[in-house]
Amino acid sequence: MSARVDESAIVRARVRPVDDASEDFELLKAWSQGDREAGAILFERHVDVVRRFFANKVSDPTDLVQSSFLSCFERPEQFQGRSSFRSYLLSIARFKLYHHYRGRSPQHARIHLNTSAPIRSHDPSPSAVIGFADDERILLQALRMIPLELQVVLELVYWEELSGQELSEVLEIPLNTVYGRVHRAKQKLRDALSLLLPGTT
Repeated sequence: MSARVDESAIVRARVRPVDDASEDFELLKAWSQGDREAGAILFERHVDVVRRFFANKVSDPTDLVQSSFLSCFERPEQFQGRSSFRSYLLSIARFKLYHHYRGRSPQHARIHLNTSAPIRSHDPSPSAVIGFADDERILLQALRMIPLELQVVLELVYWEELSGQELSEVLEIPLNTVYGRVHRAKQKLRDALSLLLPGTT
């Protein structure tokens, strides 16, 4: 059978009652065993998260969204249910994004950061960090000005509201390193916004 996500099955999935207590793990297992409707339910639950992840980074995220889900389909055993399926899926999306950029330009051949420093309780709130950027276009432009890994960090913190532990799983780094990376990402965003909006810092 074709492994491609059957988006047409989503319509059928919507009329089938979905038990909120159903584990994504079971849906993934059923999908990998040929249940296309289980795949459609899983896709519908999480596709918006994956689309948001790619939205400000590639012009057309369709193929990367599909590829992220299909990687789950092809290796269901890698998701053991110990973390949330969202975190697992976002870690795959992050890998797909970096692979996409590495294939396009040598300058993206290495994407890494060496950071350390003590997340949220000691740093300004999201509104304090970006409150002076009323124009969403300016905020998106500023995000594009900072290193890709830091852009990913901020979007996962503010848009998806991932916890420190979830960030650790998605970024595949120790928890104490997560805090330092969030701190550095906020500072880089402030710097980018100050260039776009002089006199705001």
